[in-house]
Amino acid sequence: MLPRKTLTAGITLAAVALITVPAVALAAGGGPDGTLFAAARASASITADPPPGLVGALARDLGVTAEQATERLANEAAAAGIEPALRSLLGPSYAGTWVTGPTSTPVAATTDPSKSAALTAAGVEARVVTRSLDRLDQAKAALDRAAAKAPATAPVWYVDVVDNTVVVLTSTPAKAAAWARAAGADPSAVRVLRSDERPLPYYDVRGGDAYYIGTGSRCSVGFPVTRAGSQGGFVTAGHCGTTGATTSGANQVAQGTFRGSSFPGNDYAWVEVNTQWTPTGVVNGYSAGLLPVRGSTVTQPGSSVCRSGSTTQWHCGSVQQLNTSVTYPQGTVSGVTRTSVCAEPGDSGGSFISGDQAQGVTSGGSGNCSSGGTTYFQPVNEILSTYGLTLATQGGGEPTGSPTVPGGTWAAGTAYAAGATVTYGGATYRCLQGHTAQAGWEPPNVPALWQRV
Repeated sequence: MLPRKTLTAGITLAAVALITVPAVALAAGGGPDGTLFAAARASASITADPPPGLVGALARDLGVTAEQATERLANEAAAAGIEPALRSLLGPSYAGTWVTGPTSTPVAATTDPSKSAALTAAGVEARVVTRSLDRLDQAKAALDRAAAKAPATAPVWYVDVVDNTVVVLTSTPAKAAAWARAAGADPSAVRVLRSDERPLPYYDVRGGDAYYIGTGSRCSVGFPVTRAGSQGGFVTAGHCGTTGATTSGANQVAQGTFRGSSFPGNDYAWVEVNTQWTPTGVVNGYSAGLLPVRGSTVTQPGSSVCRSGSTTQWHCGSVQQLNTSVTYPQGTVSGVTRTSVCAEPGDSGGSFISGDQAQGVTSGGSGNCSSGGTTYFQPVNEILSTYGLTLATQGGGEPTGSPTVPGGTWAAGTAYAAGATVTYGGATYRCLQGHTAQAGWEPPNVPALWQRV
């Protein structure tokens, strides 16, 4: 594994124009009374009683006090909860959300200066930028389409909402810049940075709990899941095994079978277990104890996130960028999340969790847990949706999974007005803000948009 990544200013294909609007003066409670952010913060499940082990790990790995760790957990949960509402509020001018500072102050970006006041009223810091998130996503999509022609020295590219660019990491900036131009990506949106990263999948690994594939390698349980007509099982990394491969657990007890696997392109899989195994909604946090899983709301860039793996056990860091493409020797994987959490061989497939919200399964990375490193995870909601799985959860939340639930009236792609009611997972919800539903915005996942009645 390589030492901690080294980034130096490389070739900038275009300057980034950032105009900072005066920040919202957040009250001690995380936002001005009555704001959308304050309401979401008050309803966040992690606010009431965060697990002591989680607080301690965050304080240790992020260099914050226990009080700051507790505060940021509440702020990050609220920021994730209101992201869909901010996206709807800003429309085509939406340029991303993130959190910043030791207690995770929420920030939202827009290309329309006239929207700044509305963001301030919502309780978040406003920034006016040059490019919308849609424009950045289009630039990255152009690079994704040309992934097969990317230089081997340019293994990572991602949308960086804080920088308002698409960043390409490479040890040969000139070659990477030429590839980006040839790919047809908007040159004004692409920034090339020098980096020594050389990501590799973590083979022979285990995650929250160890499992073994056939008679050879071992990997990590990501998150336990359930599925109608099945014993259920768990999600994990696709590079750990192919469809049909058998698995065993501790002491080589027969465990299950890979029912689906995708790698490269994606890096996800699911294993159906036999009747000797029962999925439970917890993550083994080792020194942090058993941690509950209560949902899978996507945390925003800048938020803290922790990883469980039986090689290096329990480590925390922060989410750096969503929607990242990373090229391993086996090929490119798109749509993963880039983090500052360390990992080592023995950690692949393991759980990434933010607060009590499942985020994804460990894919690969560079560096190690002695000198530091960068690790990528495959978002869990995509895995659930692809295979029609439901996340196993503990009390205090509702299971999440495929965006279409039999018997429910909620549907992705539908425009809902404030006051509209839908059913989902056997419960009824009232729409709080008008929006067009998207996969991942299921009513239990976005309390800023839906209220259970």
